Amino acid sequence: MNSLSERLTRGSASSPAQIDHCRRLVADWQLLADLSFADLTLWVPLAEGSWWCVAQVRPLTAPTSRPEDMVGVEVAGEDAHPFRIAYREGRPVTEGAPDWSGPAPRRLEVIPVRHDGVVVAVLARDTNLAVTRAPSTLELTYLDIAADLCLMVSAGTFPPEKLQDAEMSPRVGDGLLRLDGRGRAVYASPNALSAYRRIGVAGDVVGRDLAEVTRAAARERVAGEEVAAGITAAVAGRFPDPMDVEAAAATMLVRALPLQPPGAEAGALVLVRDVTDVRRRDRALLSKDATIREIHHRVKNNLQTVAALLRLQARRMTEPAARAALEESVRRVASIAVVHETLAGSREDVVDVDQVLDQVMPMLGDLTSIGPAARTRRTGSFGELPAATATPLVLAVTELLHNAAEHAFPEGEPGVIELVAERTGDDLVVRVRDDGRGLPEEFDPAAGQGLGLQIVRTLVVSELGGSLAMGVPPGERGTEVVLTLPGAGLPRR
Repeated sequence: MNSLSERLTRGSASSPAQIDHCRRLVADWQLLADLSFADLTLWVPLAEGSWWCVAQVRPLTAPTSRPEDMVGVEVAGEDAHPFRIAYREGRPVTEGAPDWSGPAPRRLEVIPVRHDGVVVAVLARDTNLAVTRAPSTLELTYLDIAADLCLMVSAGTFPPEKLQDAEMSPRVGDGLLRLDGRGRAVYASPNALSAYRRIGVAGDVVGRDLAEVTRAAARERVAGEEVAAGITAAVAGRFPDPMDVEAAAATMLVRALPLQPPGAEAGALVLVRDVTDVRRRDRALLSKDATIREIHHRVKNNLQTVAALLRLQARRMTEPAARAALEESVRRVASIAVVHETLAGSREDVVDVDQVLDQVMPMLGDLTSIGPAARTRRTGSFGELPAATATPLVLAVTELLHNAAEHAFPEGEPGVIELVAERTGDDLVVRVRDDGRGLPEEFDPAAGQGLGLQIVRTLVVSELGGSLAMGVPPGERGTEVVLTLPGAGLPRR
């Protein structure tokens, strides 16, 4: 059982809502571990009467008291006694005597995890007692907030119903403020004060209405109002989404959470983080992506112009061979243009090859002399490929489809051309097969000097590092060309 959901299913948290509640807790519990200066483990009861650890997190603010991996550990008997009490009675349980069995003495507290009035798991909080600290205001504030959050976990009001982005959420050490029931700051960590100074707030923020202070610092009035409304909503007991405060010189990310433990004064926890450099890089990436898409768009337009000029020139040619050569050039240029058109509408440097081929395949009937007699169809999926792989692959496949349409069916004889994409181990295998007249008896695929075959061989072997094989489909008539691309050419899953 590798996933948290699978592990929870084995225990008491069996309904989807209960599993989702525990998943949200685990997604957000680094905050609780850092505020508690303690290791956290999540336990569920098993049918046999023992308890099973399904998740673990260590604090970033203190040495761990649980260096060993606890996930998958089962306990029973006397060791599971505090788990059973917390689960059965639905209240936090603190052991009186420290546990001296590990590398450092630790104190255990067990907190019931409640969802919709039902205890579905227990949260064990192990504090390392070997670490001695001066009882600073910061540490006392952290522990006080952690106690409130633990009471909210026990009451079922934490975590929030919406899963938070843990990667972008401010950490405890980035900057922390505690607000009272009126929204005034009663404590601000040094990092929080530094973050507010960078957005232009002079002096201390303690004792001031944080929503108003933050609103006034925002460069845009609407954005400032939204952040202020979010802080006010947290004081009122709601969980707003994290928001940016963009000032003239810096950008600060703000996350506000309500602190409403049962029987205690309501307030809020505000975490802040200076994200000026992060947002600057984001804007640079967006600008770069927009520039790349514009380049692809212009390349596509230029290629379409070249194709139109070649098409006009072909219509003026009286020599059949020259006209056919120009028409083949039109098809090749048009295929490349379709790839760039796809890239122009993509936010990544990847190509949906199926989408491109579905646009290219209908062009074959217009650019061959056989008319609509041969039908083309595609089976399997290429998926998304990097542009460096997709462009030569599309050109190679287009050449093979065109060659089959031109040479497999003499004098407009009806037939079918099939394009198949499949995976064999780590390879992508592409098959172009037809039910036409087959290869001439004297034809040697390895020594073939036709322009189309030379182009395909160059694209597949030299650019894609793959292999090319030609033959007769097993038990059928016609011709089959097989392109085998190594694992680097596999579609993204």
